[in-house]
Amino acid sequence: MTTDFATTDTPIGPFTALVDADGAVLAAGWTADAENLRQLVHPRLRPSDLRGRADLGEVTRAITAYHRGELAAIDAIEVRQHSGEFLMHAWEVLRKIPAGDPVTYTEYAAISGRPDATRAAANACARNAAALFVPCHRVLRIGGALGGFRWGLSVKRWLLDHERGAAQLTIE
Repeated sequence: MTTDFATTDTPIGPFTALVDADGAVLAAGWTADAENLRQLVHPRLRPSDLRGRADLGEVTRAITAYHRGELAAIDAIEVRQHSGEFLMHAWEVLRKIPAGDPVTYTEYAAISGRPDATRAAANACARNAAALFVPCHRVLRIGGALGGFRWGLSVKRWLLDHERGAAQLTIE
């Protein structure tokens, strides 16, 4: 199976997305290394080949719009990941955390239906291959510490500040 990818310039560096034949995002992140992203895809969905494109249509438009402040632009993009029941559910829950209103890992575990499973909730964030579209950056440690982020804490901080600023503009 061949998967298309494209890299988009953003204010915080290159952002690459891999999409399947249906246009669903398989993996994404702030990198120009599509092969690294390919390795993040679950083996059942992992493409054998990558094909570079200038852009990915709706996906590229959503990436650009999000970074310009249209935070909801990523919401309608289909994502395809594979894992066990809890991780699949936890990733769906991540997509429902509102931009500008991050939660703690403890809160995330609770809204995922397993209030005593904070480590499992953190694992769901760590194993998420579709960064931005499954916004694991919206989960923080108790007290507001950033915790980890595959793409770096400076990227996570930028995303949270960006979302807080854009959300405040929408309210005012």
